[in-house]
Amino acid sequence: MIEKIYTYSLSDELKIEKIIFDENINYIHMVFPKDEGLPEHNANSNLYISVIRGHLSITLGTQETHVYPRGTVVRLPEGTRMKISNHHNEVLELIVVKAPAPKK
Repeated sequence: MIEKIYTYSLSDELKIEKIIFDENINYIHMVFPKDEGLPEHNANSNLYISVIRGHLSITLGTQETHVYPRGTVVRLPEGTRMKISNHHNEVLELIVVKAPAPKK
């Protein structure tokens, strides 16, 4: 078999799943019910955040919080200070790609 298959959960429960973590990329599936999210932190690589469902509330650096709907891809450069949250009733589901993969 040439291909390698990866799967991720199809749940509404809080999840942070590291699907692919190799020397090329990190591919992370995240699910956040209302009022859940990630603490403030700095991006350790270039990030590509795809909003699969719900609304992403994201605070970058000293900016006001911006809200991005399903179907949006947000690109952030390495080192960006951020806080990701779900302030809406609908479940927030994201795919986050880190490229290149962070150096360990």
